[in-house]
Amino acid sequence: MTALKKATGDVVFKFEPFVLHVLCRELQDAQLLHSVAVDSGFRNSGITVGRGGKITMAVRSTHCLEVPLSHKGRLMVSEEYIEFLVRVANQKMEENI
Repeated sequence: MTALKKATGDVVFKFEPFVLHVLCRELQDAQLLHSVAVDSGFRNSGITVGRGGKITMAVRSTHCLEVPLSHKGRLMVSEEYIEFLVRVANQKMEENI
C-alpha cells in the first residue's frame, strides 16, 4: 500500500495464468496432450505447428486477473478491495498449483 500511494502513474494489479509449453514429436502426441489438458480444466490450451514442422502444445490455465488500481497517481480503489484482490489471486495461484 505504501508503494501504491507513492505511485505517480497508472498501476495495474495483474495475475498471469499457468502456462506450460511442450514440444511434441508427432501431431498425435500433441492432440492427446491437448485432450488431457482440456479435460483437466485447462480450456485455453492449444497446438501450434511452426514453419519448420515444430509441434508445440501449450497447456494454459484460464486463471488470469488484471485490475487497474490507480490512474495518473490517483488511487481508484479502497485498501479493502486490494486485500480482496490479493486473496483472489492467491486462490488462483493455489488452483494453478
